[in-house]
Amino acid sequence: MPDPLLAALIGRWSGRCKTWFEPGRLADESAVEGEFTALLGGAIVRHAYTGSMQGQPRQGEETIARDGISGRWQVSWFDSFHMNYALLCSEGEARPRGFSVKGSYSAGPGAPPWGWRTEYELRDDDHLTITAFNLTPDGAEAKAVETNYQRRRGST
Repeated sequence: MPDPLLAALIGRWSGRCKTWFEPGRLADESAVEGEFTALLGGAIVRHAYTGSMQGQPRQGEETIARDGISGRWQVSWFDSFHMNYALLCSEGEARPRGFSVKGSYSAGPGAPPWGWRTEYELRDDDHLTITAFNLTPDGAEAKAVETNYQRRRGST
């Protein structure tokens, strides 16, 4: 049986995406359009989105699932700007109105990996916030991306 949160995400969404490259310094804010579709009868959800980054087109996808045995959330992600060279795979726990997952990515040859934590919060049936944080190898955390979605009317 599909997870109720996954089922609640299905539909078309519009919103704004903010990106920071340095703590406290907004680098970009732009429109974003996304669609969540059910796969395998709703056990997995695909989130495809399009927008821009500093005036250049950006697109990406996430595959989201809740492990039916462990209950842990799992996300695989790539996009044309942030993760354009590999898949970022994350895993984590449920939260009151969503979930939080954590993964890591390569920062360069010989460099230690950086962490990436993403929080998904369905504030109500029509408002979703996806916030991602960069985690330095020494443990410092800074907001990197925040997407505020609103469900598009007539899209469930």
